[in-house]
Amino acid sequence: MSVTARTSDWPGVRPEVVAEVVAGLSARLQKRLDGAAAKLAERPVAREGDEWRVEVDEETLLVLHAPGGVVVVEADVRCGCLLAPACVHRAAAVTLCPLAEAEPEPQVEPEPEPEPEVEAGPAPEGGTGSAAAAGREGAPETPGAPTGQPAPAPLTTAELAAVRHLHAAAAAVLAAGVSGAGAVSQAELLRAAHRARLAGLHRPASAAVTVATRVRAARSGAPDHRLVDLVAGLRELLGLTTALAAGAAPVAGVAPVADVAPIAELRGTARQAYREEGGLRLYGLFAEPVLTATHAGAVSWAVDANGRLSTIAEVMPHDDVSAAAPQAVGAGNRTVRLGDAALSHRELSRAGLAVQGATRSSGGRLGAGASVRAVRAAGAAWTAEPAARLWSEPAPAQVARALAAQERPYESRPAGSDLLFLDVTLLGTAPTGPGGTPQLLARCTAGGPGGSGGPVIVLRPAHEHPDLPFRANLALLATAPGLRLRVIGRLERADRPELRLLAIGTPPGTPDRLALPAARAGRVNLGLERLQTADLAGPGPVGGPADGPTAPAPYGPPVHVLGRRVEQTVTTGRHALAPSEASAAADRALLRAAGLATAAELLDALRATAANRQRDVFGRIVTDDHEAFAAAWLAAASYTEELATALCAAAWSGEG
Repeated sequence: MSVTARTSDWPGVRPEVVAEVVAGLSARLQKRLDGAAAKLAERPVAREGDEWRVEVDEETLLVLHAPGGVVVVEADVRCGCLLAPACVHRAAAVTLCPLAEAEPEPQVEPEPEPEPEVEAGPAPEGGTGSAAAAGREGAPETPGAPTGQPAPAPLTTAELAAVRHLHAAAAAVLAAGVSGAGAVSQAELLRAAHRARLAGLHRPASAAVTVATRVRAARSGAPDHRLVDLVAGLRELLGLTTALAAGAAPVAGVAPVADVAPIAELRGTARQAYREEGGLRLYGLFAEPVLTATHAGAVSWAVDANGRLSTIAEVMPHDDVSAAAPQAVGAGNRTVRLGDAALSHRELSRAGLAVQGATRSSGGRLGAGASVRAVRAAGAAWTAEPAARLWSEPAPAQVARALAAQERPYESRPAGSDLLFLDVTLLGTAPTGPGGTPQLLARCTAGGPGGSGGPVIVLRPAHEHPDLPFRANLALLATAPGLRLRVIGRLERADRPELRLLAIGTPPGTPDRLALPAARAGRVNLGLERLQTADLAGPGPVGGPADGPTAPAPYGPPVHVLGRRVEQTVTTGRHALAPSEASAAADRALLRAAGLATAAELLDALRATAANRQRDVFGRIVTDDHEAFAAAWLAAASYTEELATALCAAAWSGEG
């Protein structure tokens, strides 16, 4: 049963509170929990200060005390019915509340902390790094550890027990699928996550909360739900718990670090450490909006003299989904919180900063402690150093860097590693999307102005929300084939070159360029600012494509045959993999004909473990721990992930 409730109607709730409240129900009431939540979602919610009140019926009042908008202890959920506190109303309420976990870091960071004994060392300068929209920053570093440091200790008995509990809960959610993973299954996963966090296993605990959040979004039909994200979350969680339980053997998504045992990466850390950087001269690059189901804001990107990327984020919770997009766009006009700098995020994208006493996380986020001093300084054009060096790296090398960064833990990826810096020529639109939907195409210019033609790439909006300017700006750019641009975008991993466009600017030495006002410094933040028709009317001829908008064709190996089964399992559970033998034979033949014999074997193993259900003497299915099935699914999902990465790299390099 799916439950649809507006998250803005309810306060947030800590995951451990959900686990405790649901665990207090009897087995009979747990069976009724999903139905009770569906009924409660239809009741009006009234807020009075820090209390949310719901009239369950004429005689029963449900009250959630949530200081700061978050329920932090079980006692803050009160019900007036006779069965309270072990009543289904309290459990239904916390089931409807959004999970208050994995929030973006506050905009004012803590003072720098002492470096731990074993920590990634500085990396070579001069590249770009990765970052998620909420502000993971830094530079492409190759971490290493000081020699002579003791390796992290192996798992203790308590840690191993927590890992096994978490693995079993995750396997149960996978076996049930979204359709069967109701409130009780989610609560058990959150209980296991809380146990793992208490044991110091922060990374798997965070991954479990992420999976629970995405399962909720899938069951409620939330607009931000993406099946690919849920698949990725389950793959990461099962991979982490499998590796930890097996003695921290490397798995997909976990990159070994020199002289540091993989177990340190698998455990994760409770918070990011900030390192003292001294004086920094920063040059603004661009700014982008941040918009999630619970938070909205903006993040500014800047580059220092050595080519390292840093960010400053302004992200806050929102109470109204309908007003979240305007809040994100408006955050671009808010003052950057760093020292005495009196400029907005939009202004910083074109100006610079001189910072003294700077602190920066390993992900590149700038600290804003009391000792930091910052004043406004002159910016730099994208065609001048140090920004220009970001565009000097060949596109295939940038793609390889972005794909390699995906193998590292999310919280320790180099800053901006998923960003590409390209010079392109717009080609117009072609029917390349699903169902022949027209999409904007551009040809990547290799080697800068006058260089040879690179791959044809699909330009997509960085965010699909209609109230953000991305889509409107791309629609206007589609009317200007032949226009040359210098762009910044996020790599979209696909079997053809695709880029999610974030900002555009004027390339060096060309008449076919943007005609922007001087105040825009030759660049446009596509998520915060709107292009005008006059901005495209440069001195050069704009109107006909330099060469026809031929869509880049996917390479076409039938990876989808295995990938579809992996996704079907997540959606409907293990029973979805019980097709007819004829269907299985057809899938096997298609994969083997394409040379994907390993994929065929993995699919056969997945189907075999899904169907391997033991029965008792009465013919009833005996409950198992889904261990073999989860292992087979993880192998198939990891293979699909690796193959997709290889196809993406081949597409950008021009290999067929």
